[in-house]
Amino acid sequence: MKQPTDESAYEGAALRGRNALITGASRGIGLAIARRFAAEGAAVVLCASRLGAHGKLKGTLQEAVDEINAAGGSAAAEVCDLSDHEARAQLVERAGRHFGPLDIVVNNAAASTMQLPSQVTREQRNFMYEVNLNAPIDLAQQVLPAMRKRGSGWILNISSASARQPVVPYRDSQIAAHVITAYGATKAALDRYTQGLAHEVAGDGVCINTLAPESIVLTEGASYVRDIARRSPDMAEPVETMAEAALALCSGRHIGQVCFSRQLLHALGRPVFSLDGQERLGDAFLPADVEATA
Repeated sequence: MKQPTDESAYEGAALRGRNALITGASRGIGLAIARRFAAEGAAVVLCASRLGAHGKLKGTLQEAVDEINAAGGSAAAEVCDLSDHEARAQLVERAGRHFGPLDIVVNNAAASTMQLPSQVTREQRNFMYEVNLNAPIDLAQQVLPAMRKRGSGWILNISSASARQPVVPYRDSQIAAHVITAYGATKAALDRYTQGLAHEVAGDGVCINTLAPESIVLTEGASYVRDIARRSPDMAEPVETMAEAALALCSGRHIGQVCFSRQLLHALGRPVFSLDGQERLGDAFLPADVEATA
């Protein structure tokens, strides 16, 4: 078993000695959370559906792991197709082989098919529900026995503002509000499941919560998201806000929260730091830098 790095370039310690599994972590929000957790001392297992060809495709799982390790953190990779219930059946056990039993699981991986609610097919619906709802449930059920036995643990499910019907008039476009409906329904189901499970195990010392972006999150490569952000800057947030909010929920004693990133940080009076934990960037009102993510 690989041991966490003792001499680290990171100075944070909020998660020192803890082991975390983060799904959908090769890029975007998942990678940001992994980097932020590593900056606070966690040994992180990053999961994605493909390892990727190192040096040939930007944003691969292998590159994400290499980036964290090169910065002084402790990271390992697990390849898993979360849409396949057999493939994910032993994921928690496999992840625990790298650094030890898991203290934290972040269910970030998600599948989305943009289709009008009157036209979304059964295959599309099943695929989204398998990744967005069934996979988080399976991973929670895999990790909970050990967490409950230890009397400690954190499970964080990443949701979406699309779980709620957007208000009229729509901020972006009418069709954009419609095609996200089926995806939003999977996230609404995840929110409800999270709350019920959280209250079931609260007495066992396990903290389970749901976190969603307040608005669209700017990540590398999302050109259509940057276009929206340029037209409506208040609809975008930097990825650091999600990472900081995730850290708050996976280091504190929060139970059954279905919350949004900016609202949580504002309520806690918590500053936002860079993903390496070295620089204080601002607070919950930190604006997204649209061009920096181009």
